[in-house]
Amino acid sequence: MENKIKLLLTEEPNEFDEETLRFLNSKNFSVHYSAKDGEELLNKINEIHPDVVLFDLFLTRLDGISVMRHIRNESNCSPLFIAFSNYRSALLEQEAMNNGASYFVLKPYNINDLTENITMLMNTKNIMNNPGYQSNLNIEVKVTEILHQIGVPAHIKGYHYLRDSILMSIEKPEIINAVTKELYPSVALKYETTSSRVERAIRHAIEVAWDRGDMDVLNSYFGYTIHNSRGKPTNSEFIAMISDKLRLQLKNAS
Repeated sequence: MENKIKLLLTEEPNEFDEETLRFLNSKNFSVHYSAKDGEELLNKINEIHPDVVLFDLFLTRLDGISVMRHIRNESNCSPLFIAFSNYRSALLEQEAMNNGASYFVLKPYNINDLTENITMLMNTKNIMNNPGYQSNLNIEVKVTEILHQIGVPAHIKGYHYLRDSILMSIEKPEIINAVTKELYPSVALKYETTSSRVERAIRHAIEVAWDRGDMDVLNSYFGYTIHNSRGKPTNSEFIAMISDKLRLQLKNAS
């Protein structure tokens, strides 16, 4: 049987009618309640470890933002926090999001829309916590770090095209043998441009790195290719060398 989503509310039980509770149950929610009191809410979170906390920002003793800070700094719980308020305030909404809220709701809210949004947020959280996702994320961070070290400016188009090309080459090594027929078109499709523009932008990014980059760093990645008589590497050489180096690092780490 599928585990229910444990939902903790700063609402009184009598604020929900039977129809609403049946609806929540049909959507795979298990409902728990807390008084509109920050300290009680804090205790309930640590006691029942909810998946989602739907809470009023204005609570007695501790306000909602303080509750989120306490959980973040002092607890091993990591629920999704969804804040609600009776009036709209851009400043208050931003403050809530900055302190850990995943979503902000203005009362009165539509329970059907709200449950759909909670389910979507939960799915996103589960994907992001998946080890495979974290591994891919770490690879992307590593590629980004290398491009920065080499000296490719992040504001030019070629930077983004290079990053995606390297990531594709790590995942699918054989694509480097089909740069014009497969790699460039794949990147072009993602960015809604043409293969020739991708090729030119990557070439320009490499030229910029060669003109402005640290030669010691360049030498550590490309070796003989930066020799004066050899010149800078081609697009495919650049992509292949970085992707091969990262693939080897990943293999050694596993």
